[in-house]
Amino acid sequence: MSIKARLLVTMVIFSAITARAEVVGSVDTVFKMFGPDHKIIVEAFDDPEVKNVTCYISRAKTGGIKGGLGLAEDTSDAAISCQQVGPITLSDAIAKGKAEGEVVFRKRTSLIFKSLQVVRFYDQKRNALVYLSYSDKVVEGSPKNALSAVPIIPWKE
Repeated sequence: MSIKARLLVTMVIFSAITARAEVVGSVDTVFKMFGPDHKIIVEAFDDPEVKNVTCYISRAKTGGIKGGLGLAEDTSDAAISCQQVGPITLSDAIAKGKAEGEVVFRKRTSLIFKSLQVVRFYDQKRNALVYLSYSDKVVEGSPKNALSAVPIIPWKE
């Protein structure tokens, strides 16, 4: 199997496992004469394995002609905030630490080599879920990251 075919299969598998985001809103940051403006997009996604946790992520979206055609590389800047929105029940795999660093969200931020990811950790000692967002690049990676913690508290309906 060629490298391109393997990459495509990997992308399909990851997109099936990770959450889908809904656009909440956006703001334009730079006017572009041709193509869409540069903007910051705010998206929401629910953790696919933990019911009643919603994360909001803001990220830069490159505009212009290249951005409009999907050929631009977005910057690695992003922020994340996650909240408990109902009663949380952890699966055995998460509670026992077998799902540490599991990717719960992935968004392509360049044509092929760069993506924004969110991974989940469970801090058993503090009974909290921790979500880390970071940008990765096949060639060199990126140290830019953001963190959000969700303390698991009893939920009264």
